[in-house]
Amino acid sequence: MERENLPLERRLRQEILFARERVYRFASATPIERLVLPGNEPGPEVWVKREDLSPVKSYKWRGACNCMAQLTTEQRERGVVTASAGNHAQGVALAAKTLGIQARIHMPRSTPKVKQNAVRHHGGNFVQIVLTGDSYDEAVLAAREDECTSGAVYIHAYDDLAVMAGQGTLADEVVLSGHGPFDAAYLQIGGGGMASAAADWLKTYWPSIEIVGVEGVGQASMKAALEAGKPVELHDLDIFCDGTAVRKAGTLPFEICREMLSRIATVTNAEVSAAIRVLWESLRCISEPSGAMGLAAVLKDRAALAGKKVLIVITGANIDFLQLGLIAQSQGASTAASRTLRVNIPERPGAMLGLLDTCFAGLNIADFQYGLHDPNEAWPIFTVTADQADTLAALPERLKAHGFQWQELIEAVDVTFRAIPLRGDLLTHPVFLRLDFYERPGALHDFLSRLIRDRASLCYFNYRQSGERIGRALIGLTFESADARTSFLADLPEHGEGYRSCKPLDEATTARLIA
Repeated sequence: MERENLPLERRLRQEILFARERVYRFASATPIERLVLPGNEPGPEVWVKREDLSPVKSYKWRGACNCMAQLTTEQRERGVVTASAGNHAQGVALAAKTLGIQARIHMPRSTPKVKQNAVRHHGGNFVQIVLTGDSYDEAVLAAREDECTSGAVYIHAYDDLAVMAGQGTLADEVVLSGHGPFDAAYLQIGGGGMASAAADWLKTYWPSIEIVGVEGVGQASMKAALEAGKPVELHDLDIFCDGTAVRKAGTLPFEICREMLSRIATVTNAEVSAAIRVLWESLRCISEPSGAMGLAAVLKDRAALAGKKVLIVITGANIDFLQLGLIAQSQGASTAASRTLRVNIPERPGAMLGLLDTCFAGLNIADFQYGLHDPNEAWPIFTVTADQADTLAALPERLKAHGFQWQELIEAVDVTFRAIPLRGDLLTHPVFLRLDFYERPGALHDFLSRLIRDRASLCYFNYRQSGERIGRALIGLTFESADARTSFLADLPEHGEGYRSCKPLDEATTARLIA
């Protein structure tokens, strides 16, 4: 029987077998490792396919290399063209240089330099980057137009049988590893090329395996396709997990996924951030957001998966260095339960310390934002954490018992961007301090209680926990008189118990703060 007449699933399996002969000309197989989940609660035995350790730091080399290795001499002379925001581009670049094929890669103008440089590194003189538009969709349109006008061969990132077959070789390596069989595999989905091919191959050898497709809640194009019965275009697209930010699932991957997937699991950006932290703390692996999506879904289903053997794939590690800071500061990356609250207290000396002494006793303050903007009342914002969720659950009752009004804040814009209001006309004899203190429970409270109580009023506080041994805060104080201010500064030691340094800001910096 001709291959073209076979059912799609069987054609894909045949193509994966043929891909075995091609992809290892370009790179070697990647390892599979055991990951021990944190905590003592029951959970699954998790095995991780380390595609982040490939030459291009993602699995995308497999499909691009398999596809381009099959081009005829005439097609190679015409060159290739593609569109990519990063990982696929590096795979095409690797194949282009190895095979001696000229490639033009259309990338959005917003593509980070680190990804552009990686493409140039892998492709050398065989690659030309064309920055086009502000989104992946615009880059695709430009690349397709390039295909028509230049005659170059278009290399699709996921909706191509040869590309899908190349990606399927990672599942072949899992089967050959000897670590199976697995009860479940959690496979992230962008366009669906990797998930469909891996699912098809794993199901061939372990028919009872549960294949769970994983998508971000704001980019679930395959879930939308399965619900509609055909690929449909998403109107809005979350790009935090940029490696899977595809507006419309591929046609061929959709046909495979609707037969092979047991279900779709969706994960939030916060859950992905938490999974990135687990990968770092367990394997010392720095994953890109899309690379951690499978683990994020496993952590979400942990209790239901207890006692089972589960496979996940770290699909890539091409993350911009600056994004690491955003992820580390997100609430999702915290190992402890957390809540962000805005609390109403009277604007008078000692009120803030009274709140800390009572309602927040025993809690860790991970973020503290406050600025004086009303003469009678204050609304400081706290992000507090605790090892036990029930400790945080009791916080509202504590606040209520002490007569405090409060609001729960979730993804508040002013908090995220640290828009801390401060009215200069309400300040009397102000001083601002740069405080570096040792990060331990109670250190910040001890400083405020010992040196400030009854001597000054807080008018400004800007502090966020960074994970270092030293915490850094910018504190504003007001005094009833200039003499009181002078006396306080005279008594303030630069170094003291619980803190490493406390220095007043100079007059020019203070003036800028309250201008």
